[in-house]
Amino acid sequence: MKILIDMNLSPDWVRVFEKYDIEAVHWSNVGDSREKDTVIMEWARIRGYIIFTHDLDFGSLLAATGVGTPSVIQVRTQDILPTSMENLIISALRQFESELNNGALVTVDQAQSRVRILPIRR
Repeated sequence: MKILIDMNLSPDWVRVFEKYDIEAVHWSNVGDSREKDTVIMEWARIRGYIIFTHDLDFGSLLAATGVGTPSVIQVRTQDILPTSMENLIISALRQFESELNNGALVTVDQAQSRVRILPIRR
């Protein structure tokens, strides 16, 4: 599993994922911080990365385009720091690993984690 961390999340997440033997890279280390979400999605799709974001636009793009990859994990909480969300995110990754490897949108908040299998049908 490889995780691409979006600009709206701290680069500190790289160390969190690495602690669990999950390859991770922050977008600021591989791309332009002003790049459009569509470019980020294509970069992740080509390289087999799962996008980790706090941006709801990725879910909207998945629905609008009907694509089957890349998978996206979106965090829906105000406190998005690793110190607050690490256990929830790692738990969701483990719970939905198979789905994420095959194309899914996983939404994580304090109360629950939900999954939608890609492509999202209208």
